[in-house]
Amino acid sequence: MLLAVFAVTWIATRFGRLRKQGLGVAEHKEGRSASQVLANTGMAAACALCYSGLHTPLMVLGMAAALTVAAADTVSSECGQALRREARLITTFERVPAGTDGGVTLGGTAAGAVAAGLVSLVGMWARLLPMRWMWIAVAAGVFGMVVDSFLGALLERRGWIGNDSVNFISTVVAAVGAAAVAGL
Repeated sequence: MLLAVFAVTWIATRFGRLRKQGLGVAEHKEGRSASQVLANTGMAAACALCYSGLHTPLMVLGMAAALTVAAADTVSSECGQALRREARLITTFERVPAGTDGGVTLGGTAAGAVAAGLVSLVGMWARLLPMRWMWIAVAAGVFGMVVDSFLGALLERRGWIGNDSVNFISTVVAAVGAAAVAGL
């Protein structure tokens, strides 16, 4: 599943690269920093470690949910910026430049949902997730992507927290939410 996250985010980062460079929103050539990678995958790693010690299946679902939101958030941002010059602020729907924290586009959101689905599907194919949990992981990924946008609009734009914190919080929300839904 981690390789699927890397694959879909790598492709999305390169999608429309020249256009994103022209807008000044392209990912740096050096790639993501260690703190960005940890913020996006740290919760998944924590769930995997807990599973290895406790053998609680809900930890696998938490891991899957955290990975789906990492993929969904990155793909939605990268594709949204490549496809549109403008986005809508998720809190007020006002027009903002593409790449604005909390800005969303229909195309980016749809691409993020597809990415969450692909990562979850890999989890099912690898026999980590039963089909009923695959759909929970997809929903958690999409929900986490929306949470990420709200946190970006409400906290990151004001400088109260950084993007790494936004990403980490959204993966925690997705992992905990997925486990809670499955545990009902």
